[in-house]
Amino acid sequence: MMESIPAAAVASASPDVAADGRRPGLTSELPPGLAEDLTEAMAEIHRRGWCDGTGGNFSCVASREPLVLLMAPSGVHKGRVRPDELIQVDRSGGVIAGSGKASAETALHLAIVETCRAGAVLHTHSQAGTLLSQWALEGNPQLPADTAQAGSLELTGLEMLKGLEGIHTHATSARLPVLANDQDLPQLAARARPLLPAAPHGLLIAGHGLYAWGRDLANAHRHLEILEFLLEQRWRQMLLQALSQHRTLQPEQV
Repeated sequence: MMESIPAAAVASASPDVAADGRRPGLTSELPPGLAEDLTEAMAEIHRRGWCDGTGGNFSCVASREPLVLLMAPSGVHKGRVRPDELIQVDRSGGVIAGSGKASAETALHLAIVETCRAGAVLHTHSQAGTLLSQWALEGNPQLPADTAQAGSLELTGLEMLKGLEGIHTHATSARLPVLANDQDLPQLAARARPLLPAAPHGLLIAGHGLYAWGRDLANAHRHLEILEFLLEQRWRQMLLQALSQHRTLQPEQV
């Protein structure tokens, strides 16, 4: 990705904040079209029903050195954000350009970007992701549901797995890590870091949703769509299995 924000510019940015929340004093030039591409992706993700209300958070790497993320501000409707309403966030999670507040979940975005060298991170709150992430921990045979901190969800045997970078056959499994939710985001990010290198470009937070990433925005968006499809298939498979078992048992109960 284009490294367009010099270290001197970040260092000289004023720490003062105007009444409207804008940080003055930083002149930055984003890679061409990045802001427009991110807001278009967010609008499409909202149309798919994966980030209702103010849910979800989305970021792209605007600069690697110094590290700067382009993000939607917290607490806004992600389907309606304009390019000029995006914010820029530094390695510590502080807003260095734009109006608004960074999501507390920025810590997890930064962990994924730094550990996986991701160019974009997309976090959704879909029904399938929220449902299955909670189920995966509640069904963990190793720990009681009320104390389980980590688990996984297996996605297997589907042609759509080949949409994930590095997978070339349907005859395989992808195991999505699942972490218990935590309002202490730096702690959650620290727990996620060792799981990220082996993750199939995605991570679930229990009762919360999916984080998907890729080397750039297009790649991350593709991984998000593939993983959301696989999650949707997983719970429908579980439903069909339950219905089949119910029909098999019924004659014996009559």
